Amino acid sequence: MRKLFAFYSIVFFIFLGSNSWAKRIIVSASNSSISSVKHAIEIAQSNDTILVKSGVYQESDLIITKPLTIISENATIDGQNKGEIFIVKADSVTIKNFTIINVGTSYIKDFAAIRVRDSKAFNIENNTIKELFFGIYLEKSKNGRVVNNKIYGKAKNEFNSGNGIQLWYCNQILIQGNYVEKVRDGIYLEFSNYCTIDNNTSKDNVRYGLHFMFSNNDTVTNSRYINNGAGVAIMFSKFMQMSHNIFSDNWGSAAYGVLLKEVNDTQIYANTFSNNTTAINIEGSNRVTYTHNDFISNGWAINSRGANYHNKVNYNNFLNNSFDLLYHGQLNQNSFDSNYWSNYTGYDLDKDGIGDISHRPIKLFSYVVNNTPEAIIFLRSLFVDIIDFSEKVSPVFTPDNLVDHKPQIKKINHDKNN
Repeated sequence: MRKLFAFYSIVFFIFLGSNSWAKRIIVSASNSSISSVKHAIEIAQSNDTILVKSGVYQESDLIITKPLTIISENATIDGQNKGEIFIVKADSVTIKNFTIINVGTSYIKDFAAIRVRDSKAFNIENNTIKELFFGIYLEKSKNGRVVNNKIYGKAKNEFNSGNGIQLWYCNQILIQGNYVEKVRDGIYLEFSNYCTIDNNTSKDNVRYGLHFMFSNNDTVTNSRYINNGAGVAIMFSKFMQMSHNIFSDNWGSAAYGVLLKEVNDTQIYANTFSNNTTAINIEGSNRVTYTHNDFISNGWAINSRGANYHNKVNYNNFLNNSFDLLYHGQLNQNSFDSNYWSNYTGYDLDKDGIGDISHRPIKLFSYVVNNTPEAIIFLRSLFVDIIDFSEKVSPVFTPDNLVDHKPQIKKINHDKNN
């Protein structure tokens, strides 16, 4: 018993001692001994906490090579357009509550306000970034958090601007509660897997609100992508999940709520697509399920450009879109059953909630507009109604089996909590 007590006593004192080694360093512009963040980082020991008092600190290239917690108390770091600001090269680093301005511009080095390199267990939280090139740039890192940051850019075109939050070869990153506007891509992931993108707002960005390249097993939930060049682009990726998001007001000749290119084995459900030129644009994507989504007042709800097989479009609401579906190709191997179509003109005599006649969701006029956009001025004309009706009666340009065999009579009430 005495030996056991002695063992626990030793463990307790070792633990107490290890905590006592960590100290708190105060940085203040009025402190003659420690008036710069760089100095504090240099003298700090592993696991110390650095508190940066209110003020403006003109600093850049703050390189962190040991575990540290760096917290601002209303401090601003002004990089004076010289280069990067924080450069993290260690595990277990926290950077919190800073305002960061005037990041340098470089088309070779991609200067960022906060760069995290080859690190894990990091926490980038509650920072505000302005006057940036790139905002937060993670590379070859994992098991970290990018939470509740605000990024305000001034990008006017994609050639002279960077991304708000960028991940390159990263895994298991939580990107949550961030606000990004007016950069090239709001959030960009390349070769980054098992990441969670939740409750972010990305708006008014030049290219994409959210962009994936060669990334797998990522989840996008509860986020808003508004008035971007295009909402979300997923390219050359698989096993993705997107649910409970809002894609709205993404207008332009090449604007989409969601763009899928070479995407496989993915689930898109319980989202709202409203007022987009095209809600979903699909090309070369297979085994993708689209369920319990609302497509409201879009130009095209779904534009299937070709080589899309074994996809399921079921239990969605198509409400007052100019065109619900545009389909390229004569072969249909996809399911379009059990949706609600606001322009369905059938009936339900047996009152089972399912239309007694099948619904053909494609209008022939959608092909005309796709090839000759100026023809849209005839959208409400009698001539258009006649050619659309003739295509429904005797399909020539659309696959004969592209029909909804179980059109819903009433709008589907989605449980957006599931």
